[in-house]
Amino acid sequence: MDIRKLDVFRKVVELKSFTKAAEAALLSQPTVSEHIRNLEDELGLKLVDRLGREVEPTPVGMVLYRYAVRMTQLQQEALQAVARYNGDLSGELRIGSSTIPGAYILPRVISSFCSRYREVKPVMQLNSSRAVAAQIVEGNVDLGMVGAIWNERGLEWTAAFSDTLVLAVNPLHPLAEAEKVSVVDMAKLPFIQREQGSGTRRVVAKMFEKKGIRESELQEVAILGSNEAVREAVKAGLGVAIISSRSVSQDVQCGTLVSIDIDDEAAQRPIYLLQRKNRELSPVATAFVEHLHKAAALEGSVQLDRTDP
Repeated sequence: MDIRKLDVFRKVVELKSFTKAAEAALLSQPTVSEHIRNLEDELGLKLVDRLGREVEPTPVGMVLYRYAVRMTQLQQEALQAVARYNGDLSGELRIGSSTIPGAYILPRVISSFCSRYREVKPVMQLNSSRAVAAQIVEGNVDLGMVGAIWNERGLEWTAAFSDTLVLAVNPLHPLAEAEKVSVVDMAKLPFIQREQGSGTRRVVAKMFEKKGIRESELQEVAILGSNEAVREAVKAGLGVAIISSRSVSQDVQCGTLVSIDIDDEAAQRPIYLLQRKNRELSPVATAFVEHLHKAAALEGSVQLDRTDP
């Protein structure tokens, strides 16, 4: 079975499109279609279904996909190991990340890493913390970064960077002049929340639970699926939000938002590096973890210590 065809098949499944897979593989669409047809002829089974504009794997196609991921990853790791032996690194670095580290931490760390290893191609996917964990377990990404921790078998959590949660309010809000706000007082405010599965939402819920306040007791006025949407809603006066200070720093400087310190130690949270237990990282991912360690130390963030959920 040709590994190149398996890689093309993997891209078709992941991108749900022959056209997008062709673009990603730098091939023509007819060539991609031929590769899939050759695999189906070789196995004597149908691997994908066309559902309107999207392509979905058949049940047996999903079985092959899981093996295709492992086989193409192993190929990449072999090439990376040989390259590193020769004093260089090349290949893909696949990272899953929740919004805050993906938008405000990883881009500069990845940039400095790639300025040293120019043959490395970073591929970062933004998702909820829960979805990132699932990607790690399934082997779809090498590493993850999230802003919350919970019990999940097979995962290893390492506190890397630190983050501070603040209460973001509209400049005309009655609390805009306050220096600090208590968790109990925040429970009385109209809240804009992140979606279920968000690391920030999980930390916020625990913050209130420690004070005996259930999440269902909050005056929830909206649930929004991104930090950008939350920030814009606060600017528009829809409500207030507990959000990372990293994500509102420019808005605060411009005067379009006000951030208020939260009078609770739980407002300080680690950002976790996430990887699968007992799975050896690829040479590229190993080098990136080392680079991340140095970047965290330069920022003065928490040390890279393994943490039990």
